[in-house]
Amino acid sequence: MNRILIAEDEPRIAAFVEKGLRSHGFTTVVVEDGRQTLQMADSNDFDLLILDLGLPDMDGLEVLQQLRGRGEFLPTIVLTARDNIDDKVSGFEIGADDYMTKPFRFEELLARVRVRLRDRTRTPGKDPMTLKLGDLTLDLRTRRVTVGDRLVELSAREFTLAETFMRHPDQVMSREQLLSRVWGYDYDPGSNIVDVYVGYLRKKFGSDRIETVRGMGYRMRR
Repeated sequence: MNRILIAEDEPRIAAFVEKGLRSHGFTTVVVEDGRQTLQMADSNDFDLLILDLGLPDMDGLEVLQQLRGRGEFLPTIVLTARDNIDDKVSGFEIGADDYMTKPFRFEELLARVRVRLRDRTRTPGKDPMTLKLGDLTLDLRTRRVTVGDRLVELSAREFTLAETFMRHPDQVMSREQLLSRVWGYDYDPGSNIVDVYVGYLRKKFGSDRIETVRGMGYRMRR
């Protein structure tokens, strides 16, 4: 049974997340400040950390930086009310595995939790911060993307879309799946935003890397 550490000082949100995760079979422990988070994470008794940035005694980014600095690569989902791009970039550069802004839907959080736990199980002993598919490499910590020896610049949304494809190689992803995983639930399912961004990635990665599966969606080939 997976154990999840929840670092959240707002009782209502902590209870909401804990209740939802427990109802899906997870074991949870809630802590309210950064010092407790560091102590509990040091026990090596958890499979994932859900980390609020606005903890009362220290910033969540500082907590994450200390964890990564001492070699603790516990998968971490940042959960915060901060939605500016600088905080997101800082979180990823320090070593966050995922980033969700409040308010949020529990269904999306649950999906992200399952993805991070599944990835950890599939790649024991490997660096969870690097994804590689052929000559395409994504470094999730530094946000660097390379195709062969060529460095490719991606926007935050392009990077998230590329990461989603690379975590599911050879799997057909529907537009609805991509909308929910990359854009959340704020976009009209009839929007062509997915097609537009797939076009951006094709221009940067090569037109034949992402295949259109008529009537179903898109697939990134190995």
